[in-house]
Amino acid sequence: MRIEQHLEMTVSESMDTELIELLRHAFPSIYPNRRYFKQLPHFRLIAYEDEQIIGQVGLDFRVMNMNGKPIHVLGIIDLCVREEVRGRGVGRTLMEKVIDLGETYPVDFLLLFADRPDLYERVGFHKVSNTCTWLQIDDENQTTRGIGEATFEELMIRQVGDKWWAGGTLDFLGYLY
Repeated sequence: MRIEQHLEMTVSESMDTELIELLRHAFPSIYPNRRYFKQLPHFRLIAYEDEQIIGQVGLDFRVMNMNGKPIHVLGIIDLCVREEVRGRGVGRTLMEKVIDLGETYPVDFLLLFADRPDLYERVGFHKVSNTCTWLQIDDENQTTRGIGEATFEELMIRQVGDKWWAGGTLDFLGYLY
């Protein structure tokens, strides 16, 4: 297995086809016929076996606002692995690469929404409870719907910089992953 980093704007047509198939299979009830749900990530880590894509994770680097102060966040989007290779460490390897990126560059926190928190707790993530605000996007029509506000049980973070996570309000300053 090898892991490659790809800027989103460099994804080829054949990669696009493979990513769409992988994402639709991993998220069958929600994923549209494209390689992103609401917005394109900035870049991806893609796991290959031979020349076939066997896993991927989208990454979005942005400033967010926590209680009136800026934080640098690397958002983790749609980590998924082909069903036939699950259990072989592909997802863990992708997450370890994400953690390495966060620790290497000026990132304060890694952030994700987890439907399986146990998988992410194994690599140092923990649940947080913040009131979140974000730009609501209608994923079908790809239009702005407004500003959302809610607390999410699925929100998890891992500190990789010097700042400490605080309770209170987290403004995504953009769309929700």
